Amino acid sequence: MLVLGFTLRGDHTPVEFTAVILVLGLCALLQVAAFPTGKSGSDAVLHGIGAMGQEVLSPDVLSGNTRGQGKKGNDKKKGGDREYENGELPPVRDTVGWVDPRLNGGRLIDFVTKKLGEPLNIIISSLSDPYVLTEFGLHNYVKSIGFSEECLGLHYGYVHEADLGDGLGRKPEQFLGRQHYFPIMGTCWESVRGGHHFRAWKQNGTNADSGAWFLGASEEMDSSRNHMIVKDGYNRGRDYIVSQITQVTHWKGMWWKGEVEWREGLLERGSRGVNHGIEQDGRVAVLTITRL
Repeated sequence: MLVLGFTLRGDHTPVEFTAVILVLGLCALLQVAAFPTGKSGSDAVLHGIGAMGQEVLSPDVLSGNTRGQGKKGNDKKKGGDREYENGELPPVRDTVGWVDPRLNGGRLIDFVTKKLGEPLNIIISSLSDPYVLTEFGLHNYVKSIGFSEECLGLHYGYVHEADLGDGLGRKPEQFLGRQHYFPIMGTCWESVRGGHHFRAWKQNGTNADSGAWFLGASEEMDSSRNHMIVKDGYNRGRDYIVSQITQVTHWKGMWWKGEVEWREGLLERGSRGVNHGIEQDGRVAVLTITRL
């Protein structure tokens, strides 16, 4: 069974806090009733997000159909060398502004379960504006491209992890940004209507202290469709953010513009190992954001 977690930020009254606890408790009871037993949560395919933001199981898992999600992704050549398929190439050395996570046992797919994850399809290079490379700065910068923190500072649902090959192993997402439709509670509307969002991790361990941000971007459906990722949603989410960053943007007197370099070979094309079984094209956007 998945666990519903939340983080409460800012000043809230005891009444608000109690209301949140009661709602989450009710959600947990409904979750127990809705989820069948006999299937390990660590091997299950997560399928969107439920009414309170909790990611739910794929109908394929419930029916026993998990084609394309099994052990095939761990094929080995003789001698133990990994087999690169569907457009993926061996790890890249001597990159500037970021380090290929695969050089040190990481990967460009995050972890939703033990086997499945979502593509890290955007890299913000450490050649970018130093302000953007800080966590505080990233939070402010993304407001210039139409994103912001989660609704009311609350985090619902599954926390993704990623191994960036920097020696820190699998670490939880550091920032989840959602499309900000309008100035007040705009990300709350994204939670209802659906839209674009991303998760971010910083590569800053001793084995690869590049300072780059790695983002997993996607587009999701509205709450009536349990926030399932839309068809082609990983490519669409990435391309939308790239289109925003490569324009001139501003926030509170600071102006930026990004340049993009497209990389192929870092990810395998297709849906093998990808949560929701949604295909993606394997392209990664490496962005350098400059202060104007």
